[in-house]
Amino acid sequence: MTNKTTPDAQENPDAELHEDDLDDEFETAAEYHRMAALHFSAAAKHHMAAADADDEDNAESTARHAFQAFRHQLNAVQYAEIAVMDNDALDDDIESP
Repeated sequence: MTNKTTPDAQENPDAELHEDDLDDEFETAAEYHRMAALHFSAAAKHHMAAADADDEDNAESTARHAFQAFRHQLNAVQYAEIAVMDNDALDDDIESP
C-alpha cells in the first residue's frame, strides 16, 4: 500500500480539471478556449493511461480510459467551436447583395 499525497496523472488524468474551471457561466471566447485546452489535455492524459493499461494487458482499464478520452475530446471540440462562434472579431466577410 502506498501513501501518496499528490495525484498521479495516470491514476487520475482529470487531476488538473478543477471545479472552478467547470463553471457553466462563460462570458468570453478566452474562457471557452481555456476550457477546450483543459479538455484536450485531459483527453491526452487518458489516451496515455489507456496506452499504458494496454501495455499491461488490462482491457478494462484500457476501455475506461479510452472512453474518458473520447468524452473529453468531444467536450474540447464543443468548447473550441463555441469560442470561434462567440468571437465577434471573426465576422463573416460575405456581404449580402
